[in-house]
Amino acid sequence: MTSVLLEFSMFPTSDDCRDGASVSKQVSKVIDAIDKSGVPYQLTPMGTVIEASSMKEALDVIELAYKQLEGCERVYSSLKFDIRKNCENRLKTKIESIEKVLNREVNH
Repeated sequence: MTSVLLEFSMFPTSDDCRDGASVSKQVSKVIDAIDKSGVPYQLTPMGTVIEASSMKEALDVIELAYKQLEGCERVYSSLKFDIRKNCENRLKTKIESIEKVLNREVNH
C-alpha cells in the first residue's frame, strides 16, 4: 500500500475565466469534480489536499481538475507531493500525530 498526499492549487489567470479578481466560480467547478470522484480530500483556503493510493491516481485527479478549466486561456497550478509506502489514511493520521504530541486538538 502507498499513500500519495498531493497538495495543489489550480485556478485561471486569464480574464476570460475570472470575475474581476475572483476565481471562486472556476475553483468551485474543480472542487465539485473532486468531491464527486470519491477521492479523499481536504479543502483549505489556499488549495486542496487529496490522498491517493498511487501516483497515477493523484495525477488523474490533476487531469480531472484541469478538465474543469480547459476552456480558460491560461491556468496556473502548483503541486506538492508526499509519497509514503506502507501507510494510509494520512489526511487524518498526520494531524492526529501532531495532536498527540501537543496533547490537545488543533484547528483544521
